[in-house]
Amino acid sequence: MPPALPLSLLLILLLLAVTGAAAASEVGVLLAFKRALTVPPAAAGYFVTWDATAASPCNFTGVTCDPRGRVTAVSVHAQGVASASVPFDDLCAALPALATLSLPENALAGGIDGVVACAVLQDLTLAFNGFTGTVPDLSPLTRLRRLNVSSNSFAGAFPWAALAAMPDLAVLALGDNPFFAPTDAFPDEVTGITNLTVLYMSAANIGGVIPRGIGNLVNLVDLELSDNNLTGEMPKEIARLTNLQQLELYNNSLRGEIPWGFGKLTKLQYLDASQNKLTGSLAELRNLTQLVSLQLFYNGFTGEVPSEFGEFKELVNLSLYSNNLTGELPQSLGSWAQFNFIDVSTNALSGPIPPDMCKQGTMLKLLMLENNFSGGIPATYASCKTLQRFRVSKNALSGDVPEGLWALPNVNVIDLEGNQFTGGIGDGIGNAKALTNLLLAGNRFTGVIPPSIGNASSLEIIDVSSNELSGEIPDSIGRLAHLGRLNITANGISGAIPGSLGSCSALSTVDFSENKLTGAIPAELGNLSRLNSLDISGNDLSGAVPASLAALKLSYLNMSDNRLTGPVPEALAISAYDESFVGNPGLCATNGADFLRLCTPNSGGSSANAARMIVTCILAVTAVLLAVLGVAIYIKKRRLADAEAAGAVGSAGKLFAKKGSWDLKSFRTLAFDEREIIDGVRNGNLIGSGGSGNVYRVKLGNGAVVAVKHITRARAAAASTAPSAAMLRSASAARRTASVRCREFDSEVGTLSSIRHVNVVKLLCSITSEDGAASLLVYEHLPNGSLYERLHGPEGRKLGGLGWPERHDIAVGAAKGLEYLHHGCDRPILHRDVKSSNILLDESFKPRIADFGLAKILNSATLDSSVGVVAGTLGYMAPEYAYTWKVTEKSDVYSFGVVLLELVTGRAPIQAEGGESKDLVDWVSRRLDSRDKVMSLLDARISEDWAKEEAVRVLRVAVLCTSRTPSMRPSMRTVVQMLEDAAGGRDYSMAAPGKVVEVKVIP
Repeated sequence: MPPALPLSLLLILLLLAVTGAAAASEVGVLLAFKRALTVPPAAAGYFVTWDATAASPCNFTGVTCDPRGRVTAVSVHAQGVASASVPFDDLCAALPALATLSLPENALAGGIDGVVACAVLQDLTLAFNGFTGTVPDLSPLTRLRRLNVSSNSFAGAFPWAALAAMPDLAVLALGDNPFFAPTDAFPDEVTGITNLTVLYMSAANIGGVIPRGIGNLVNLVDLELSDNNLTGEMPKEIARLTNLQQLELYNNSLRGEIPWGFGKLTKLQYLDASQNKLTGSLAELRNLTQLVSLQLFYNGFTGEVPSEFGEFKELVNLSLYSNNLTGELPQSLGSWAQFNFIDVSTNALSGPIPPDMCKQGTMLKLLMLENNFSGGIPATYASCKTLQRFRVSKNALSGDVPEGLWALPNVNVIDLEGNQFTGGIGDGIGNAKALTNLLLAGNRFTGVIPPSIGNASSLEIIDVSSNELSGEIPDSIGRLAHLGRLNITANGISGAIPGSLGSCSALSTVDFSENKLTGAIPAELGNLSRLNSLDISGNDLSGAVPASLAALKLSYLNMSDNRLTGPVPEALAISAYDESFVGNPGLCATNGADFLRLCTPNSGGSSANAARMIVTCILAVTAVLLAVLGVAIYIKKRRLADAEAAGAVGSAGKLFAKKGSWDLKSFRTLAFDEREIIDGVRNGNLIGSGGSGNVYRVKLGNGAVVAVKHITRARAAAASTAPSAAMLRSASAARRTASVRCREFDSEVGTLSSIRHVNVVKLLCSITSEDGAASLLVYEHLPNGSLYERLHGPEGRKLGGLGWPERHDIAVGAAKGLEYLHHGCDRPILHRDVKSSNILLDESFKPRIADFGLAKILNSATLDSSVGVVAGTLGYMAPEYAYTWKVTEKSDVYSFGVVLLELVTGRAPIQAEGGESKDLVDWVSRRLDSRDKVMSLLDARISEDWAKEEAVRVLRVAVLCTSRTPSMRPSMRTVVQMLEDAAGGRDYSMAAPGKVVEVKVIP
């Protein structure tokens, strides 16, 4: 019998056995965790050490153990791993010492209820994933020091009360969860966690005022409350947070002045309070000498920019645009640090441009447009090789442009429009290989367009209109393969139009009007298949209109006031171009167009053509004589038929047939009377119908065309005796319908009669019957119908739809119309039914916002700027309407976002897919997780690479506009600027400089 082992040795062996079993258990649960993940090839190397044969998991990548060999940390950071359900329960049960669970920047989904079993957890980091459901009651996790569940899709209420159980919590990050249930007040529980150093609650649906208790969090280094619904003023107690290095409050509704004492936050490096309603001066910021980035755009600040800003030695980023600032900028601004960005546009600043912002050679963007700056462009910027955007349009700047500025190698945009610059365009522009936008309109530039411009191979827009340029259009422009818009109007440019332009295959807009061009129109222009607008009016061009132009699909054509001769190609001699050829007495038409004289044998037509014209004239005269014989009978029968026709037209005919039974109110100068309109309201002229009435196309005696909306105010028929319940219900319904249409009529008249904007449809007059039972609204007629028809209708598809430049221009124009309604009137106006069928297109495809039957001028006393009324169209209604029944400006923004999605994808807002109706917003949102999927969203008719990239930028704007959280949607003013930038304007790929807004793409 072997001798007995000592007790101590037995205990050691037993401990080893238990430890080995525990290690094996931890290996098993970690491998089970890995099996629950979908690991992309790029992340395979991360898990190569996770070996099933390992005795311990302590050598696994991302795993940390304590001295006893127990797992204390599991970290899988930014590996792109995915899972529909993470086994948190098993991890917590098998890893009793787990103190850190860090899984950020992956594609993990499902709920997180199981984490509450990790009793000793100190660090829970699950940010930038796709977790859903509610955040569970986390009060069992009493040792938590770091809680980061930001940038997920959690819904419901956050368990605020659980925070009281976490006295050591230093980091609380739960922002970017837009589906959190909205709070009416800032949660008091947060202000009691006095050990917090980081509080990140941006885009978490937080409402109410920032409480005075925020001053209790004196250890805060980073406070971020942006993209919420915060109101009221900044509390003065915020000045107690003297350890703050970053303060983010942008995109709320904060008002009032920067509180006294704010200057005590001397450690502050990053301050962003943009997109609020703050007022007062910037004086409280003059002592914040450590500022690196200051962003206060879109507020109402007044007064001067403190001179102390010029001495801030760390400042590299300054955005103060769209305020009411005055005075001069400090001349030493940006000269100390590696300055990279300034935007002080849209203020009332004056004085010279600070000369040394590129002193360190790092500046990227100088944006100072729409101010009163004077003097010249400092020569120092001519050597700023890093500069990408130089925009100083709409100021009072003068002098010659420094030669080197034209040749900067990285500049994308040179925008000098609307100043008093002189001198010539530098020959060095050929070296500006990155230049896409050359915007020089409205100055006093002289000399020629340099031939070297053809070497600036990235150019997309050239606008040198309204200057004093001379010489000829350089032949080298034909080398600009990406050129989309070329505008040289109102100069003194002479010579011939170069045939090389026919090689600029991307050209969509050409304006050569009001120059001294001579010679013939080159036939090569017919090669420009994308050309949408051509204006060569007001020159001295001669010869024939090339037959090759007949192949173009032009929405705008102007050849007036030249010396053109001969027959106009039949495809161009149509009523859509009836003003396009005036002032060319030598032009004629072979197809009998009534706005051109008939061609004779001597005017370019052959003898066969002349004979054909003679026969045509004889037949036409015969037809007219026959028509005259029966015209009286026809008119009589037609009016009778119209009066008796079914529907609203018959009703209108009877009402308006009586003399003195109508009342006309004009809002513009009219060249017609009510009788012409009334006679035109008949079935043969019906062009559309909607919820608020039928629409008719009425051609007037003077040749003009108007659109007439007929609104019937139906009256409930009186019951003769003892009406039944059904009859009463019917009468009540009729009265409700009449009441609704009455309100619609009054709303549309009241709104439209006061509006004057190029992108809002013009209301000419209203005509109302004496008893108020029927009304007519007379508008300008928009010949190209609605955007919906052009994108989705059979006629639009037959015409090839719309090219991308047209779509972008429509998006910008419609956005400007809505911007005017929201921001340009005495009181904001809600449209409440924004959709593509309510965006009409004129002869040049310029958009007009139409159909204000649901519009409402907001009462300035309405604090939430909302209206409780049923409004909108399925597919366009903002999601919050389902539970609030309220419409706000942000509801219009959402609806416009859907329109943008239509323009980008070519799809209708509601579409059939797999036998079900699919919402376009949802359809798009499910396809944003890779670049390939994003590109697949684009309409197949958007084919050019540059257009696709532009369309993706517009898609980003649409995604912002259709955010489920109203506060996260931009204002229409911001939307306009972002859309303009999508084609090369100011850089709004950033919602705030430094805050990149991208379509989410998982690597």
